[in-house]
Amino acid sequence: MEPINSPAPDAAFLKLIFLHHLTRIYNGKRFLHQRTGHLTAMASFKGLELAIDEFSEDVKRQISRMEEIYKLLGETPSPEVCNPIKSIVKDEFCLDETQNIPLLNDLDIMLYIQVLEHINITSYRMLIMIAKMLKYDEVKQLLTENFDESADNDKLFTLIAKEYITG
Repeated sequence: MEPINSPAPDAAFLKLIFLHHLTRIYNGKRFLHQRTGHLTAMASFKGLELAIDEFSEDVKRQISRMEEIYKLLGETPSPEVCNPIKSIVKDEFCLDETQNIPLLNDLDIMLYIQVLEHINITSYRMLIMIAKMLKYDEVKQLLTENFDESADNDKLFTLIAKEYITG
């Protein structure tokens, strides 16, 4: 079977793709931000609580940057009927299961947050690429800041997990 070579999408179609994925991340982040307090309450040690609080503040800043992106583009976020990030957040990585060992619960929280950040890192990377194609320089900068924060959070939770496991 021969690959189908379709023409590159035009600017209007790229903007539609961009807004679709931005809206998914935006609505997912808003939904997540409402639930970070629950994650903090589940943590069994102070270092993880502080990291989740820092993560929550980063999510809040990322939401603000995305709202700025909507303003720059003259758009408003639309409610998403099906949002895969919301589905992952709602599922909470089965964190509601009672663990007899606090370490297991804490590691599940860290893994859960990292899974979410990996989705965001990938999404921001794609949005940055589209913003560059559309010559949205300010938007690209805001997305890069969000990307960097998500990458930093991933590293933070990796360090905490390593420290927690190795003592």
